[in-house]
Amino acid sequence: MEFAELIKTPRVDGVVLHRPFMPLVEGTLCLTGHHLILSSRQDNTEELWLLHANIDAIEKRFVGSSGSIIVKCKDLRTIQMDIPGMEECLNVASSIEALSTLDSVSLKYPFFYRPMFEVIEDGWNSFLPEEAFKDLESMTDEWRLSDVNNDFSVCQSYPPLVTVPKDVDDDTLRKVATFRHGGRFPVLSYYHKKNGMVMMRASQPLTGTNGRRCKEDEKLINATLRAGKRGYIIDTRTIAVAQQAKARGGGFELESNYPQWRRIHKTIERHSVLQESLIKLVEACNDQSHSMDRWLSKLEASSWQSHVKEILTTACLAAQCIDREGASVLVHGTEGTDSTLQVTSLAQIILDQSCRTIRGFQALVEREWLQAGHPFRQRCAQSAHSNGKLRGEAPVFLLFLDCVWQILRQFPCSFQFSEGFLVLLWEHAYASQFGTFMGNCAADRAKLKLPQKTVSLWSWVNRPEELERFTNPLYEPNSLVIWPSVAPQSLLLWEGVFLRWNRSSKWLDEAYEEMAHIIEYNKELQTKVNSLRRQLAQLETEDGPLQTP
Repeated sequence: MEFAELIKTPRVDGVVLHRPFMPLVEGTLCLTGHHLILSSRQDNTEELWLLHANIDAIEKRFVGSSGSIIVKCKDLRTIQMDIPGMEECLNVASSIEALSTLDSVSLKYPFFYRPMFEVIEDGWNSFLPEEAFKDLESMTDEWRLSDVNNDFSVCQSYPPLVTVPKDVDDDTLRKVATFRHGGRFPVLSYYHKKNGMVMMRASQPLTGTNGRRCKEDEKLINATLRAGKRGYIIDTRTIAVAQQAKARGGGFELESNYPQWRRIHKTIERHSVLQESLIKLVEACNDQSHSMDRWLSKLEASSWQSHVKEILTTACLAAQCIDREGASVLVHGTEGTDSTLQVTSLAQIILDQSCRTIRGFQALVEREWLQAGHPFRQRCAQSAHSNGKLRGEAPVFLLFLDCVWQILRQFPCSFQFSEGFLVLLWEHAYASQFGTFMGNCAADRAKLKLPQKTVSLWSWVNRPEELERFTNPLYEPNSLVIWPSVAPQSLLLWEGVFLRWNRSSKWLDEAYEEMAHIIEYNKELQTKVNSLRRQLAQLETEDGPLQTP
């Protein structure tokens, strides 16, 4: 299929563009295979380049012989284009709908994108499991890197290489995979170098109504425990939901079969509930017609902040078990690809200062989301403006980033990256010129040959000029464990995402720039002070102590 077949009217003159907090622009609208472009001959007017993949839904309105198209984007932006001519308006709308809902992955923009920057570092090779394992080897010899899944036959959603206990062979892993939902047997997520405790992740065991047992699974999980130590299994489902799963062949670990482990159930909602919550939240944020009390009521009714609290609370529990109680942890829900990853990745941010650096956070996203099999293609297919029937869409990754932002806001000096870096990752997860977030798992990315055919987001981010843009000027490395507050008054609405297009950011931007200038000036003064101290010390060495009158 050619893109030209889908573009009924490639160009329209005299289109008027309406954008929040920006002046009206009249110009020429052009449709290409991947972009909606509006340019004007007016001086100092910024062109609009909008990826079709970023369009969530459109609405059409007609007045007389002219029409308007309201474009609702996955990044929560809403723009309006007034188009002269009924036929032109209908043609443009039809073309946008077709181009923004392409089913063929091979027609997506990352396969056509050619970078305009010099690729200094190939991001596809920046965070390989082999390199991460070298760091682990320097701390302990109790683990090994297994290639049991090198052809993705044991587990479709796992990467080719996984870290498992050294005493567990590959045949055992294959047997355990048949006992876990989707073949997601327990693998290492995090090693706490302070005390040697670990965090594992998996999917639910397939115990069923008959209480099926798997000795190999018990052996694998117990192999992570040190002599005399106990562990905690954190199940991200309520006990009622876990019980219901047994009727469908799933279930949970019976403590009689895992006597060294204590099971804890924590409630983190599943993807369908989260998607409805996002839709209600965005509706509330876009509704400017009600009083503050009504607005706050709608905000609360969305339950978004409740989900943030649930996830952070569970992550704090996992971190507490590891750091304060000296116990190892296994985290799972049903599939092990959503709430499980939220908990394991947030717990690492709490425990490990390296995850709070820019590169460390990239490595965390690679390890705990991309390589761990979070289905980005499915979850991020549509955003908050979806009108059709949901097919597994959910803001799971956005909720994780929201939780990270909450911790960053409470510990503003402990993170090397700024809020803008989190917003960037959210945007590219939903629509991007890079191939990083394409596909649902490592097997998908290998099949699509993404490393050979697309550019990695990290190749762009890790250039010096971009790293500088996303660096937090307040950053001071903090090796301590950080414990975020989950009290309701401590958790705020992430305005940088949800109110980004509803209020001008001019004053915030100016305040941020002023803060950065003050910090830079303070560094210059500190450098001068240190220089003067060295000069004074040198003079005292040469002439003896200076006498004060």
